[in-house]
Amino acid sequence: MMGIDAASPLTLDANCLLDGYTVPALLMDRNYRVLAWNRAYRRSYGDVVPSGTQEQKHCYEVSHQYTRPCDQEGEPCPMQLCLQTGVPQRMLHIHTSPRGMEYVEVEMRPLPDADGRICYLLEVFNPTRIASVTPKPLGLVGQSPAFKRMLKLIDRVASSRVSVLLSGESGTGKEVVARTIHEASNRASQPFVPVECSGLTETLFESELFGHEKGAFTGAYAQKQGLIEAADQGTLFLDEIGDVSLQLQVKLLRLLETRTFRKVGGVNPLQSDFRLICATHRDLATMVENGEFRLDLYYRLSTFPIHIPSLRERWEDIPLLAQTLLQRLEECRGKTLSDAALLFLAGHRFAGNIRELLNMLARGCLLADDAEIGPEHLVDIPREYVGRGKLVQVAMPTEVMTLETWERVYLRHLAETFQGDKKALAAQLGISERTLYRKLGSIGVAAVTDT
Repeated sequence: MMGIDAASPLTLDANCLLDGYTVPALLMDRNYRVLAWNRAYRRSYGDVVPSGTQEQKHCYEVSHQYTRPCDQEGEPCPMQLCLQTGVPQRMLHIHTSPRGMEYVEVEMRPLPDADGRICYLLEVFNPTRIASVTPKPLGLVGQSPAFKRMLKLIDRVASSRVSVLLSGESGTGKEVVARTIHEASNRASQPFVPVECSGLTETLFESELFGHEKGAFTGAYAQKQGLIEAADQGTLFLDEIGDVSLQLQVKLLRLLETRTFRKVGGVNPLQSDFRLICATHRDLATMVENGEFRLDLYYRLSTFPIHIPSLRERWEDIPLLAQTLLQRLEECRGKTLSDAALLFLAGHRFAGNIRELLNMLARGCLLADDAEIGPEHLVDIPREYVGRGKLVQVAMPTEVMTLETWERVYLRHLAETFQGDKKALAAQLGISERTLYRKLGSIGVAAVTDT
């Protein structure tokens, strides 16, 4: 383990300080230099820390493979915020690890001297599994700015008990987000109970939610446990809460205020301790103004609102999402997307969001005779756009996309098609090999193979 320089004014034993943490931790000075790291950091990131005991690295070199501080690379820097405010900072970052790029919750703590001047900073890392920057079988994937904003809110609220309101267009994955919040909470070992609020009659919905006693109504031949009771100690997820009738809204409000309920046909009050997450694609605030949703219930539900971005808001994630969904579709095993298909998807306006993307990929897997899926397999494309089974004209996006988005798509294309080694590609791009590695790693693509 690297120790503190003998000339340093720091008097406490850095090794003992850091090894008191069971999670990875670093000690740094104001100039981003890493002065010490603990055993937990070496166990987790041993392949990315310097091997020499005397070699000093900057934190952004070790954690991000950057050549300059992360705030100069377009990311918020917890150290800079810590120095500016003088208080601890906590945020999600994407760090380099032996397992590739991964999300990490970073907590930066200032260490002032006797005069109150911050001389050193302690950085503590808490690995999180709430999302991934590479394809994985389950859960959230992405790294676009809109996705990161959502993820930061999920990370903050997951461990609490407060109610969460998820809003966003249909097909954006609100139930996946709800499950992620549940699995990151201290109720993860308890039930996650989803309730679809639309498409049910009021009587049937009430019976499903609260349960019923035997003989409560025609066809009630036995007592039935309601979903609220089933969610005791766990999480209750009410999907499309905006479709609940005003009469049922009154009963939901009483449930949230008292945590008690009665089964249909029952007289004895029952209790249930659950964490509530609701979701809707409707504008509840406008519904309140129109008298279609109760104001008091709205305030109860919207303690912590989270906007789930549409695919139009997170274009940068489309290649990663497409690769992820291909792995998750059983009928798509072994299939890949051509460069033209990726460009086509990046320029497509997804009115149905992730659900539409999933359907397009399922169609492409069925229509592609070989392992590669082309744009002509994803949607019906006029013949003049197709030549020899390949798209010769790429559909342009219907709205402005960021240069960063196109850079990601272009780099992915180069990684798959460039005939040469890393050094040659970096030279042609006018960047260093290290920068090329970092950019390719940030989009979940391995560097091009040396020839």
